[in-house]
Amino acid sequence: MKRREVLALSAAAVAAPSVVRAQGTPGARSVLRFVPQTDLALLDPVFNTALVTRNHGMMVYDQLYGLDENYAPRPQLVEGHVVEDGGRTWRITLRERITFHDGTPIRAADAVASIARWSQADVLGQNIRAITDEMAAVSDRVFTIRLKKPFPFLAAALAKPSSFCPVMQERFAKLPVSTQVTEIVGSGPFRWVPGERMAGARAVYARFEGYVPRDEPPSFLAGGKRAGVDRVEWLTLPDASTAAAAMQQGEVDWWEQPTPDLLPLLRRNRNLRVEVKDRTGSMSMIRLNHLQPPFDNPAIRRAFLPGIRQADYMTAVLGEDRSLWNDRCGFFLPGSPLASEVGLDTMDGAPNFDRVKRNLEAAGYKGERVVFVVPADQARLNAMSEIAGDMFRRSGVNLDYQAGDWGTIAGRVNNRGSLEQGGWSVWCNTIPGIIATTPATQSYVRGPGRAGTYGWPDLPKIEALRDRFMDSEDLAEQKSLAEALQRQAFEDIPYLPTGFFTQPTAFRADVTGMLNGFPIFYNIRKG
Repeated sequence: MKRREVLALSAAAVAAPSVVRAQGTPGARSVLRFVPQTDLALLDPVFNTALVTRNHGMMVYDQLYGLDENYAPRPQLVEGHVVEDGGRTWRITLRERITFHDGTPIRAADAVASIARWSQADVLGQNIRAITDEMAAVSDRVFTIRLKKPFPFLAAALAKPSSFCPVMQERFAKLPVSTQVTEIVGSGPFRWVPGERMAGARAVYARFEGYVPRDEPPSFLAGGKRAGVDRVEWLTLPDASTAAAAMQQGEVDWWEQPTPDLLPLLRRNRNLRVEVKDRTGSMSMIRLNHLQPPFDNPAIRRAFLPGIRQADYMTAVLGEDRSLWNDRCGFFLPGSPLASEVGLDTMDGAPNFDRVKRNLEAAGYKGERVVFVVPADQARLNAMSEIAGDMFRRSGVNLDYQAGDWGTIAGRVNNRGSLEQGGWSVWCNTIPGIIATTPATQSYVRGPGRAGTYGWPDLPKIEALRDRFMDSEDLAEQKSLAEALQRQAFEDIPYLPTGFFTQPTAFRADVTGMLNGFPIFYNIRKG
């Protein structure tokens, strides 16, 4: 669909009488038009952890706890909690007057069911589930979690900013995690407008007038979440030149991920602002499917390390501006307390494809077909995939390079089946840097097998090191364990790390109140 067709449809929707009126301005409507990284294909942030689904989920659902700008967990829908029995019992009380979008109260039973569903899907949640004796509603506002042993990370786990625990109605939270929730009756500051959804073109949200914000100022995912606009429209514009033209002409207000070649043009426009709002950025990777040959063989996974120069991937994503990226990235966020240089020498120097070939031969690669799934409409993932694809071809891999749209690829990477059953071998991905500051939340370095994230590594040595980390309260010991875990990761290869980057975002000068972090829509005002 062309830009003007999408914008014309959006203008017609704004004119509809069902749109909420701006507070304090009779007859006026404030509308924020946003260009997301890709179309919103999946609506359930537990069923699918794609970042675009995460951003949608953070608009329509609230959390029990939220991370503040210092990355400390703070009560959100929760009024407070008491920890008893030597740390083994948490008694949690919900705030008063909080409701879902249909006006029904948010109850302790809803919170319990939401945690139970999330803890089946998320790998950190699974750890909590394994040490939980009982989780039960005591009253409409109070629930308890009784643990087998103390778990001081509980509030931090429930405050996760990605693969997060959304508070849903009990009737939805009791659905299996293999079933996507598509009826969105949320708990957050914006409500989903399903009647105006147009696949591949538009998603629409309206201010939820019944949302009760906290009294304190907003701070990342914590504090008072106040919707400053009446309506938010996500307009899918896959062509970068089209999105840039729409930004310059004032047809859209915010472009999440401008491409590097267009950043100078946008910066020259005095009506636009180009800033990095998320300083924890993203870590990129080549994710390998450990369930399928040839990548079920760790020696074959290790064979590709000499074929990777992280600077090549980062240049493809964000150009030559080295202030935006780091090509010395291991398995933890560069610059964070637990990051280290351990193992990075395995990727030093220019790519050596002849060495990769020799490694593959020694590891026993026998020409098995490798299905590389590529979301061609995701600019940065597509760019990384082209470089990785070239590495595989030049290393003698029998590559089946399958490009498709994001919606198709996002659904496909859930498939644990064989290649003949629609499965996959490899894809390029990014994860939020904020989840990679500690082994507690870095889910992609973990190895719990089929219970883990896409790729499903079974890596018992890494899991043992992580368990020791989770039991440690000594910072020096934690750092030592994180280094040992990274060293083991370069042996086991849960994924091939390809760098760290921060993505500038572009927005109109009359858009104010934008918080730091990934796209957050409360607190924003327009005009």
